[in-house]
Amino acid sequence: MKHVSHLMHTIRPYVIEARAWISRQEVIWDATTNRRNLLILILIMVAGYVGFSRYISPPELFPTGELVSISSGLSLDALSQELEDQRVVRSAFALRSAIIILGRANTVRAGDYQFDEPKSLFAIANAVTSGQFGLEPVRIRIPEGATTLEIGELLAEELTRIDAARFFEKAQPYEGYLFPDTYFFLPNATEESVILAMRQNFDNKVGTIMGDIVSFGRPLSEVVTLASILEKEASIFRDRRMIAGVLWRRLDNDILLQVDAAFLYSIGRSTFTLTRANLRDESDPYNTYVHKGLPPTPIGNPGLSSLRAAVTPIDEGNLFYLADRAGVTYYSKTYEEHLTKKRIYID
Repeated sequence: MKHVSHLMHTIRPYVIEARAWISRQEVIWDATTNRRNLLILILIMVAGYVGFSRYISPPELFPTGELVSISSGLSLDALSQELEDQRVVRSAFALRSAIIILGRANTVRAGDYQFDEPKSLFAIANAVTSGQFGLEPVRIRIPEGATTLEIGELLAEELTRIDAARFFEKAQPYEGYLFPDTYFFLPNATEESVILAMRQNFDNKVGTIMGDIVSFGRPLSEVVTLASILEKEASIFRDRRMIAGVLWRRLDNDILLQVDAAFLYSIGRSTFTLTRANLRDESDPYNTYVHKGLPPTPIGNPGLSSLRAAVTPIDEGNLFYLADRAGVTYYSKTYEEHLTKKRIYID
């Protein structure tokens, strides 16, 4: 026992030192392990943030200023996929998740949306679940005398849903009855909604002079057609009334109207570009040099001034008129007087 005790006493310092070394190694290992785990955790968080940020940010080809449509009756999955297909969001899954996180899975609003700048994932989720459509009215001025063809071209430049050819096809039966004015249409306006608005405006404006129209005693269709001619033939109200006096008198006397403005509508030619062949062309129903009476339809959409001038004509017995290149109009009672003024002011 004495020898054992001596041995233990001898090796005790080494045992203590060994334990201390092991303790130090455990501390070093724990620290290294903690740092490694922390680094891994940080890398996971960074990767997650980068990936999530990618899905949060707008797509590169975000449809700024374009109409974005959400069909009615779609499931949340189908709706999310529709917005991904339209490049509004990067991921349908991310949008669906965002809507669920917001607790609005049952409040998505179908319809047309418009975004004036690229929006993040949560901004889109909030917009489509709260009905923030972002549609701002577009100001469009339709000039007096514009034809349905010209109106369609103007609208197609400003409104996404309007096709010029389709508008012309649907609006042409209403030539003359689409009131020229300044309108404020929503970006998702259709041909039908625009035509309806312009027709209603026509009815409202004509209603303000209906007393004059009734007193004048001619059908509205004739008034509108003649007013559409006045719109092209003169810009001054008195001249329009004077020309109305000439044209109604010619109609009453069964004389050809011989108005050059009708050619603008049928063949796109004005007074100074017409040929003799144009004036003799019987196949042109708008050729008032060979066909008696008013043109078959209005030749544009007249404003209120021309409509009023049509039913308040100034009749001084004139049967002829002409305008020089400066727009000054001259009137004559006889053909000889008319030819003289033509030589002086035109030829």
